[in-house]
Amino acid sequence: MKSMRDFIELAEKEGELKRITAEVDWNLELSHIAKLNEEAQGPALLFENVKDYDTPVITSTCTTAQKLALIMGMPKDTPLPEILRGWVKMGDNPIPPKMLDKKDAPCKQNIIKGDDVDLYKFPVPHFFPLDGGRYIGTAHFIITKDPDSGWVNLGTYRSQLLGKNKIGTQFIKGKHADQMLKKYQKMGKPMPCASIIGCDPLLFILGAARVSANISEYDVYGSIRGEACEVVMGETVDLPIPAHAEIVLEGECDAEKFMEEGPFGEYTGYYSGVGTDPRNYMDIKCVTHRDNPIMYSTTVGRAVTDTHMVMALSYGATLWQQLTEEMNIPGIKSVYCPPEGSGRFLAIISVETRFPGHADQVLTAAISTEMGHYGLKTVIVVDDDIDAWDIPRVMYALSFRFQPNRSQVIKRGRSTPLDPSLPIDAREITGRLLLDATIPYEWKKKPIPITLDSDMVEKVKGRWSELGF
Repeated sequence: MKSMRDFIELAEKEGELKRITAEVDWNLELSHIAKLNEEAQGPALLFENVKDYDTPVITSTCTTAQKLALIMGMPKDTPLPEILRGWVKMGDNPIPPKMLDKKDAPCKQNIIKGDDVDLYKFPVPHFFPLDGGRYIGTAHFIITKDPDSGWVNLGTYRSQLLGKNKIGTQFIKGKHADQMLKKYQKMGKPMPCASIIGCDPLLFILGAARVSANISEYDVYGSIRGEACEVVMGETVDLPIPAHAEIVLEGECDAEKFMEEGPFGEYTGYYSGVGTDPRNYMDIKCVTHRDNPIMYSTTVGRAVTDTHMVMALSYGATLWQQLTEEMNIPGIKSVYCPPEGSGRFLAIISVETRFPGHADQVLTAAISTEMGHYGLKTVIVVDDDIDAWDIPRVMYALSFRFQPNRSQVIKRGRSTPLDPSLPIDAREITGRLLLDATIPYEWKKKPIPITLDSDMVEKVKGRWSELGF
């Protein structure tokens, strides 16, 4: 799979894509159809008849485990936990991108520069009634490059359509694009950027993932796909662009310039603010796109959408990797960051405890990882007889193994400005709750579990049909 068109072909073949041929309004109607479809665990939707436009819009590409499996190159019936295990195992053999000649890159089929740039020519949705406008970048990613090391980063940051040649950027403090922007600011130069709309959905997933600093998402993509991502140089920016992208917006972001942006219905299910805020923006100098391009969007909003599934996959796998490979914590059996918690705010970890205080080590390690230190509020550790994603059994452990006096409250940790549980004007610091739902390793007398007789189990199974089951 190299492109969005490859995904559409595969998803349609597997019964995971529906074409909507009736006319649909880009203003609220499209997003509401997509949202109701997502809440029903429906297929990807390709809107082929968007009011006022000839360009189709695709949504809901990552909203179920079946579609995530297809994107990851797995059988579509692969359950989310197994997809998560697969992600953890991938990425060990990075493959750098392969540069193509411009004549071989479909994204160069149409090139528009200067005053001819008009982003209103694309069917940009207006998602929710209280949104500050139309958002061109929800399922996109922005490419930037570190001016010192040359490290290329792909990051997903929301982008509001602010004018015919301007889109907003929400480079949250400390994010990789923000770190790079500050370097360009010290140099007194604007930062070259490129927004990619429509591509192999795996690139979007990686743009939203927690890939460590100085590692390019392109290299991780190559590791997962087993072959290099095909790229081409931008027309006006010195950045590698996915050669099979549907729409590419090239421009620059000046750290000293701002426009009013927002609000937007975020993945928390709430608005991140009460009005507009001054934010940096991209000044678009050039647009390139394929013939008959396909617009790529996600509704964001309340769970569960593309955003939540993507974060559950990539954040959970990243936390798993960082605990086991970077911090060398022994005994970790599984890690799960539920999509209902946006993959960020809640983590469940299954561990085979091997020494006194082992569960406490896991709990404190989780909030000390690169992934967990930012926004993670609640960590639950359970014994290894429970899979982290087996929520009924996790609830069992919280009921019968958890003791409040073994929990820990950490009063200060780094928060995300999108957390609606904090006041809008005070979202820098969050508390953290660490819940030990294991049977303490050091207990000499442990609770005696109820078990079934194995011989009787086999006997009963042998009569299962006879018994009418």
